Amino acid sequence: MRRALGSTARALVGRRAPPAPGRYAPNRKASVHGFISVSPAPPWREYLIYLPRGYTATRKLPLVVWIHGCRQDPEEFAAGTRIARFADERGFVVLLPRQSRLANSERCWNWFDPRTVRGAGEAAIVAAQIGEAIEKFAVDARRVYVAGLSSGGSLAAMLALRAPQLFAAAATHSAVPCGSAYDAADATRVMAQGPRGGTDELAAESRAKSGGRARVPALILQGTEDRAVAPLNAAYLVRQFLILNGADALPPAPALPPAQVAAFQRRAAYVASDYYAGRRLAARLVTLPGLAHAWSGGDPAYPFFDERSLDATELVCDFFAARRR
Repeated sequence: MRRALGSTARALVGRRAPPAPGRYAPNRKASVHGFISVSPAPPWREYLIYLPRGYTATRKLPLVVWIHGCRQDPEEFAAGTRIARFADERGFVVLLPRQSRLANSERCWNWFDPRTVRGAGEAAIVAAQIGEAIEKFAVDARRVYVAGLSSGGSLAAMLALRAPQLFAAAATHSAVPCGSAYDAADATRVMAQGPRGGTDELAAESRAKSGGRARVPALILQGTEDRAVAPLNAAYLVRQFLILNGADALPPAPALPPAQVAAFQRRAAYVASDYYAGRRLAARLVTLPGLAHAWSGGDPAYPFFDERSLDATELVCDFFAARRR
């Protein structure tokens, strides 16, 4: 009897408690540079933090900044992309900024706002949110990543270009390049036709401000049947990240230099085109045949998600996992 009780006690002591479930926490952060030119919105935005299953402040985790698109909110974007499941499985914190209706009635991020284009405005607000998350939630500052859809993807590109010191990598889905428009009317034209110029110069300016040390590889996802954002915009994004990461002597826009092309199979055959600056990957372009303006491989129960193509969330998480500053 004594021996049996001892065995039971040892089994109970050795049994590990189940990991704590993941949880969302609401927050709000302001920036002194967060005023925008296109709206009287205050210089702060709300955001959600998702702390993954088993989170503990004693272990530094990566941070993924996950920015929703127009007519979405953080809850819908998280659910449609299933980002919490990936955070639980892979162990990273997620920061989800929330656009306010006061700043934009359609809840689009104002990527065309002149102050935001310069790195202030909404770019400064999200950068301040990132700084707060690093401080409060034991984030590994060498593994901070940013990704977004549509206007959120455009803001993600803007953050990577204007604050490259913050990020180990970036990802955009159905987005337009930084500095391609400076008001709402021009933004509509750029989305339909692509930039008229100036985007290469902005990337060169950002690289110069970094002292030539910027290293932010980007994954760029674009559907071929997107009627909201012309696929041509993806080529300009590739060019911006090539220039930011140190490539020179590019062909005239919108042409791209030769790529290293790799085919891969996930439910269908796709091609990834890798573009290098020297020996370093600067941009990976994945063109998604037949995809309209929607997150690839997402949950179709929510608007702007299409389950029929590649799982973009998995692609982005795989891309981020291989990179750190």
